[in-house]
Amino acid sequence: MSPRQRMINLMYIVLTAMLALNVSSDVLNGFSQVQEGIHQTNLNMSKRNTVQFEYLEGLYRKNPEKAGQWYEKGAELRKRSGSVYDEIEALKTAIARKADGADGDYHAIRNNDDLEAASVTMLNPATRRGEKLRKDVDAFREYVVKLIPDPAKRKAVVEMLSTTVRDTPGTVGATSWEQKMFDNMPAVAAVTLLTKLQNDIRNAESEALGALITNVDIGDVRVNELNAYVIPVSNMIMRGGRYSADIVLAAIDTTQRPSIYVNGARLNNPDGKYEFVAGSVGTHDFSGYIEVARGDGSVDRRPFKSSYTVMEPMATISPTMMNVLYAGISNPISISVPGVPMTAVNATMTNGSLSRNGDHWVALPGKVGTEAVISVTATLDGRSQQVGSMTFRVRKLPDPTPYLAVKDAAGNTVHYKGAPKRISKAALMAADGLGAAIDDDILNVTYQVVSFSTVFFDQMGNAIPELSEGSRFSARQREQFKRLKAGKSFFISGVKAKGPDGITRDISPMEVALN
Repeated sequence: MSPRQRMINLMYIVLTAMLALNVSSDVLNGFSQVQEGIHQTNLNMSKRNTVQFEYLEGLYRKNPEKAGQWYEKGAELRKRSGSVYDEIEALKTAIARKADGADGDYHAIRNNDDLEAASVTMLNPATRRGEKLRKDVDAFREYVVKLIPDPAKRKAVVEMLSTTVRDTPGTVGATSWEQKMFDNMPAVAAVTLLTKLQNDIRNAESEALGALITNVDIGDVRVNELNAYVIPVSNMIMRGGRYSADIVLAAIDTTQRPSIYVNGARLNNPDGKYEFVAGSVGTHDFSGYIEVARGDGSVDRRPFKSSYTVMEPMATISPTMMNVLYAGISNPISISVPGVPMTAVNATMTNGSLSRNGDHWVALPGKVGTEAVISVTATLDGRSQQVGSMTFRVRKLPDPTPYLAVKDAAGNTVHYKGAPKRISKAALMAADGLGAAIDDDILNVTYQVVSFSTVFFDQMGNAIPELSEGSRFSARQREQFKRLKAGKSFFISGVKAKGPDGITRDISPMEVALN
């Protein structure tokens, strides 16, 4: 390499290092912006929770007997959530002061890349503040989920406040939550994580307060505003599938079931579920009304209307690798049916085999030149129904391209595929032999080289062929490599390669040119 080229390379290295420093600074500044954004969200969430608690307090003042137990639980919830929130606030301040000194402010950390402040503050074996925080979060989580009756919301809170740590590949021994959160963590990142934890505490508090308020009013029947609703399971139905919808009246009296009429006929289902088997394709409307008795004995009638769409059975079949299937290899196939879970979808294939691999499929076609048809069925309402099919052409694998596996300037293994590109003599001597593959980013298939020949030319222009040892260079070929001078070239011909389809084929030669 010339001195000029070396100088250019050195300049690239320095520039790359400068760019890396800029990226690091940008990332840390981004953490500061995220921290302030979450902090503002926490303030808004705290105000919202205060409004909810004041509403619960107002219900208690109006009716202490009815709302008494729920108000007491709400007061205890506010006390516990505030305690954990304030503990986290103190830890954020401690990290900022450890990074910047006694006047440190976590809203504007000057040494935001300090990697010791969070570790010393949270993982000190004498104070164990990180361990205490983890135990306090665990205790608060176990307490707050008992106040939330909804299973989905309860599960969400458990996941949100979970301190369970999954083992990281390559680590030895168990890693604690506090170690994963704060070990070798920049100060600004640690403060941002703690602010996010405060947000989770406020969200859990909000869910619990909402549940407590609901419990106060759960026995009430409010009829100041009545509206009829049609709630379908889905507005899209396959022909032959079942339409299902709930027709309900908001705030109904559970002791007096309303009468529901659809298209003039009374619905006999007391739960208000309207079901039928869909027929013709297209969009269809239906209407009706709901009758409910008022307290004075009169009847209030509320009309409703809705629509549903019936579509032909269909399936989406998209080949992952172009619009053909290749014999001899596994062809990934994606199969889905809109509105039907993957577990209820099945598929078969002619001229080959089709197997499921998780949510994807693998096709192994058989005879080349014969079409393969993939047919899809889905289980709808307990019965299997064909929903679509697609025809594929089956082709044999294309011929591969020979290459030499050599090292580039960065030490990475690359495929050298011949002139006009050139390689160094050292790279040639380090190569074990010849490889062959299809690596065009559409198909990525490796072939096994069976044999090949190298052809060298002496000073008189006479060709000197040498035979390989399978896919590896023979000793005689390597002797010829040693004699090559800079700028010279030779040819690799007579290449035979065997693919995964079991076919051995002759592939194109290549010219190897040295620097």
